[in-house]
Amino acid sequence: MYYVKKTIEISAAHQLELDYESKCRQLHGHNWMITVWCRAKELNENGMVTDFTEVKHLLKNTLDHKVLNDVLPFNPTAENIARWVTEQVPNCYRAEVEESQGNIAIYEKD
Repeated sequence: MYYVKKTIEISAAHQLELDYESKCRQLHGHNWMITVWCRAKELNENGMVTDFTEVKHLLKNTLDHKVLNDVLPFNPTAENIARWVTEQVPNCYRAEVEESQGNIAIYEKD
């Protein structure tokens, strides 16, 4: 099995839809660190699991300097974003989304 890991930083804003009072219900921003883990039994025709540049472009073009509520079809919690990343990035089985230092959500496919 081959594995690759890619970490990128994006700047984006969001506001959370919550059923309790929280300052996170207001529009605010983060410098997010997103780490993706990909794996494959066989390398593609270019000798890669997943192209690092493809991962960067996919996530940056979709999320960087955006209001996440405007581009994602769900409540943009770190947990939901982590799941979404695994669904968007080829061969991704695990994603870690750090919205601020020490506040990390991880999603891993079964």
